[in-house]
Amino acid sequence: MAPTTTVPSVSDIEVPETLLKKRKQNEKAREERVLAAVAARKAGKAKRKVVFKRAEAHVKEYLAKEKEEIRLKRAARTAGDYYVPAQAKVFFVVRIRGINEIAPKPRKILQLLRLLQINNGIFVKVTRATEQMLRLVEPYVTYGEPNLKTVRELIYKRGYGKVNKQRIPLANNSVIEEALGKLDILSVEDLVHEIFTAGPNFKQASNFLWPFKLSNPTGGWRTRKFKHYVQGGDFGDREANINKLIRQMN
Repeated sequence: MAPTTTVPSVSDIEVPETLLKKRKQNEKAREERVLAAVAARKAGKAKRKVVFKRAEAHVKEYLAKEKEEIRLKRAARTAGDYYVPAQAKVFFVVRIRGINEIAPKPRKILQLLRLLQINNGIFVKVTRATEQMLRLVEPYVTYGEPNLKTVRELIYKRGYGKVNKQRIPLANNSVIEEALGKLDILSVEDLVHEIFTAGPNFKQASNFLWPFKLSNPTGGWRTRKFKHYVQGGDFGDREANINKLIRQMN
């Protein structure tokens, strides 16, 4: 007769019902996570295709505009006329002066423009109202028309978004899509296009961008910083020469 034992085997041990429920819940949650990850990968792949196509369309638009401008210049030269380029649609404004001895009105305008610190910069749509505002704060800022390369470099290198009143780096397109997706701005290239072309959603795109924090220009400011640019100083409208300054500050 085989000796009896009081130690139960594995099959004899009953698993508590709560533990079984927990195991089932964990398995179900794991399956859901796997399915969600697969779905997210598929959606991301489809979204990347859309983003690439739109970026290509933007590049074609920029090239077509450039070629058209060259054609118009040649046609004017052939006809013995002068080609006058279109007026600027967007200005990039940089604050170059502090708060000492500043009148209340210019101080308020600088607050409205969100230029609260020296070397802060923002994009502004050119309208009659903004031109009047810039004229009032001209001794404290310098501005001009940025080109495509400047806009792209600023947003890619120093671009931060305003999400829930917080300064968030534009590390990937999802940050932009969450904030501006409802306006059909899905990627950094869409944002660059909206700013550069002064599109219909320029105001929302510009407000989404946190004011750019630039460095002092390499080589320093001019000797007479607080004179107008045309007088050998730094403040005021410098038109296309703003691009050179931004490269020194970026």
